[in-house]
Amino acid sequence: MDADNTERNPSRKSRGRPRDWHDKTEQNTIKSLDRAMEVFEFLSEDQGRGLTDLAKEMGQSPATVYRILVTLEGRGLVEFDAVDQVWHVGARAFIIGSRFLRRTSLVDRARPIMRNLMETTGETANLGIEQNGHVLFVSQVETHASIRAFFPPGTLSRLHASGIGKALLSQMDEARVQKFLSDAPLEKFTEHTLTDSAKLIDDLSLSWHRGFAVDGEERNLGMRCIAAPVFDIYGEAIAGISVSGPISRVGLDQISELSDAVLDAANRLTAAIGGHSAAQQS
Repeated sequence: MDADNTERNPSRKSRGRPRDWHDKTEQNTIKSLDRAMEVFEFLSEDQGRGLTDLAKEMGQSPATVYRILVTLEGRGLVEFDAVDQVWHVGARAFIIGSRFLRRTSLVDRARPIMRNLMETTGETANLGIEQNGHVLFVSQVETHASIRAFFPPGTLSRLHASGIGKALLSQMDEARVQKFLSDAPLEKFTEHTLTDSAKLIDDLSLSWHRGFAVDGEERNLGMRCIAAPVFDIYGEAIAGISVSGPISRVGLDQISELSDAVLDAANRLTAAIGGHSAAQQS
């Protein structure tokens, strides 16, 4: 019957998922694949690990972890350093990850704008998106200065301790902010990290009113970041763009000038992807 329907309706779309796609019970989970991905993700967060250490920290047998690593190595997703006897994420993982970035023109459109921002301010320009309570840095244009911030693509940082993270949080509705606050404690990275919910909410309110957020040594001592949100066609903040550098160059008296450059870059990137902010729409 299904075949007849397909013949009668040649334009009918094939399904991308079965009817019970939302069912995440054991019957729809491949345990061995799930375990392999767990090993892969664990290694990606702390590379250069030996087999014994990996197995011990994951609570798995060395034989099981070894079989997983060898399988992933066959696909180029991990690599083995025979000299140091440690495992690293492989080049194939980067290639696959890069395909995620090609789903949208955001990164491509951002590159010339980020380069101009770096040249205008003299500081490193960053582009990040929100992912599960973190900022995922997807692109960076480094300054030529010897002392500089470094957030290579793929780096994750908690939203509350990041300029881009706070810029994105400031655009979220109250329900999403409260969910973020309830999902996990506000981790303290430095003495300047905002770990009190009320103080963070006040800071987000300030960021919303002025249009940009500031990370003042909240993730790394000696570094300051100024960030602004980038909006899509629905007026939703989908990314953040920032400049970051040492407080010796990005001082409090430079915030006004640098924030103007960051806001201009964010507005130009928003326009480049056909977006608009909610304020522009109203």
